[in-house]
Amino acid sequence: MNELGTRRRATVHDVARAAGVSLATVDRVLNGRPGVRAETAEKVGEAILRIGFQRDLSASLLARARDLRLTFIIPDGGNEFMASLAGSVQRRADQALADRMHIETRRVRALDGDALAACLGRLDPADTDCAIIVASEEPSVIEAVGAAARRGIQVMTLVSDLPGSQRRHFIGIDNGAAGRTAASLMGRFLPAGGKVAVIAGSLHLRDHIERLEGFQSVLAAEFGQIELIGPLEGHDEQAETETIVGNLLRQHPDLAGLYNLGAGNLGLVAALEASSCGNAIRVIAHELTDPTRRGLRSGVIDVVLDQNPDGEIRECLAAARGLALGVPGTPETDPIEIGIFLRDNLR
Repeated sequence: MNELGTRRRATVHDVARAAGVSLATVDRVLNGRPGVRAETAEKVGEAILRIGFQRDLSASLLARARDLRLTFIIPDGGNEFMASLAGSVQRRADQALADRMHIETRRVRALDGDALAACLGRLDPADTDCAIIVASEEPSVIEAVGAAARRGIQVMTLVSDLPGSQRRHFIGIDNGAAGRTAASLMGRFLPAGGKVAVIAGSLHLRDHIERLEGFQSVLAAEFGQIELIGPLEGHDEQAETETIVGNLLRQHPDLAGLYNLGAGNLGLVAALEASSCGNAIRVIAHELTDPTRRGLRSGVIDVVLDQNPDGEIRECLAAARGLALGVPGTPETDPIEIGIFLRDNLR
């Protein structure tokens, strides 16, 4: 702890003295208002870190003329995990009102970058302080994030990141680590090797790309006896995923393993349960939803890697509050742990 922190809590007056600027300048930096040169804002940020200043966000909320307004933009359709995310947002909406945060959820067509970009473009900074989006990595979306930022709307990414964009923060698991975990498990399931098929939702999604890269890297380095098939894109659709799995089982009767790194798990489970060899194939999927629970219980899925949607929304709200209030630097949020579920530890 710094010397000041051992005596008392640092104040904005301490920040101003440490940075050699006025109180008005500190206030502008803390509240994200214009009129401060970049080098001056950097001096204020350095002073905040040096003396350990921590802003009282609750007091800042009370001082605002209106509540914080947050907009979640979540894909629609048959993706069970996205439905659970939207449900988690809805469950926290009433509690958030008590904390002076108003939450709105908008649903857009899944894997439609132009629809997401248009939805972002319609947001009015008078009504939205922070937008939290599940994004596909497409030029139109990256441009829409930049345009929203220029209008004064803070943008965070959820589940799937947009590196290189003007988003302020990402909430989600380490997707590369998730793919590596799946590969480590699959390699141990299949010590003699064999064919393993990979199904992705879309390779326009950063989370799916990172999972695939992590999976491939560990198999190449540690389990060279495994032969990869794919990736095949199921677009997170149940019917399309069911067709892909059915075709794989017919075309590769010696298939030893299957990794579905996206959604469409209702179709995955249906195809495996309809096959006479479904229980003989080692299967790893993502997200603990009704279909994957069913697959674990019936034995056609061996492992589910989960990313805790309730925890993600909790961290989103904490980070969005800090961003909207102009707290300097990257928001501090707890990491989202990767849950590993088997039939034996279903909660």
